[in-house]
Amino acid sequence: MSSSDDDSQQRFALGFLFALIALVISVVVGTVVVKRVGASGAAKPAATAVASNAPAAAVADDAASVRVENGVVKFYFATAKAELATGANEALADVVKGVAEGKKAVISGFHDATGDAALNAELAKQRAFAVRDALKGLGVAEDKIELKKPEETTATGSNAEARRVEVALGA
Repeated sequence: MSSSDDDSQQRFALGFLFALIALVISVVVGTVVVKRVGASGAAKPAATAVASNAPAAAVADDAASVRVENGVVKFYFATAKAELATGANEALADVVKGVAEGKKAVISGFHDATGDAALNAELAKQRAFAVRDALKGLGVAEDKIELKKPEETTATGSNAEARRVEVALGA
């Protein structure tokens, strides 16, 4: 065999080896990506609406949700988020009806006790504003909405329970 045939065979073998290595790496990376996306994509639903008289302790740990309990609409928020749960407008229907009958919508925001207190207070305010904006979007006039600072900003239960905004009808 000539030297050029040996060089050609070596180049072919190296090219084949590099292609094989690239294939193995892409299969490994692809598998990791699929497993991670599959695990996070199959997580619990991001938001749910529930109308019940169940205790607030039944709130999912880190999912946005909304509940109507004894005429009070309670919005629960995911950690560090201010997005309303799906079903917010439906849960606010009785509040909108009460405002149309001459009452005010009173909004109070709470927060959990973990992390920076000033940041938590600001996040509670952003959450209350998100609920206010939802009410305004449903046709409630701003002068019929009262933002009220709660007497106690944190809840006595879990952190998930504490990350909430309550809407009640007032005089």
